[in-house]
Amino acid sequence: MTTPVILTVGSLHYDIMVEADHLPARDETAVGSRWYPKFGGKGGNQAVSVGRQGARSRMFGAVGDDDFGRFLRDNLRAAGVDDRFVATLPHTGSGMSVAIQDTGGDYAATIVSGANLAIDPAALRGAAVWSGVSMLILQSEVPDAVNLVAATEARLRGVRTILNAAPARPLPHVLPPLIDVLVVNAVEGEMMGAGHIFSLQSAATAAIHLAARFKAVVVTAGSMGLAARDADGAVLLLPAEKITVVSSHGAGDAFIGALATFLARGLDLSAACSAASKVAALHVSGQFLTL
Repeated sequence: MTTPVILTVGSLHYDIMVEADHLPARDETAVGSRWYPKFGGKGGNQAVSVGRQGARSRMFGAVGDDDFGRFLRDNLRAAGVDDRFVATLPHTGSGMSVAIQDTGGDYAATIVSGANLAIDPAALRGAAVWSGVSMLILQSEVPDAVNLVAATEARLRGVRTILNAAPARPLPHVLPPLIDVLVVNAVEGEMMGAGHIFSLQSAATAAIHLAARFKAVVVTAGSMGLAARDADGAVLLLPAEKITVVSSHGAGDAFIGALATFLARGLDLSAACSAASKVAALHVSGQFLTL
């Protein structure tokens, strides 16, 4: 089996993680128990997840010329991610976030995008960044112009594209036709107009609704599992793995990186979703919490 090269175009964030017994309510000052820095950004996390599944992971993005940026680049390299196409931007702060996680494993976060908003889309038109690439991963933490150029270049080169539309926001009307697989969670699906998602069947209904604009759709529904609608119209309902939750932080990114890898290796959408769900379950159970 050949080792696929997967390109992730997206965000890199220096995450400051805070642990507390509960998430603060509006206007509440909650007392935390500890904090620690963590490598993050959906793009970075998904690129690392790709590498963990044995694929050759390549990252395109930007960091600032600061300590946060050096931390992010060091972590990419330590995870075996090719960072040659991550730009270091002078006089620009790296992306960062502050996330609070409670004792039940739930979390909430605020991001400051920094260098992620200054990525140069034109650099994606160079041939070197696409050398050997068979799959592209996108998210919504970088400007639309970056995603649009990346998806256009991928289509011209016969490279399949996965869009993790997170966080949910209106998309340029020219982007959906360039996407091979859309992946959203329940909240994102609802924000994209797919209706309230409260069960696997409603997730499947949402996937069918979104498939009016996208070739194939995966709707993840947390502890319930996921639903998918493939390019041929087949619908999959996949209950969640039975596991003990340690932390849900980063589970979606672990799933995306694994899904891209299994698709690049030739699995169909149903088999790739099943395999990627097992990877995400391992992550949630605490076996991949360094992501």
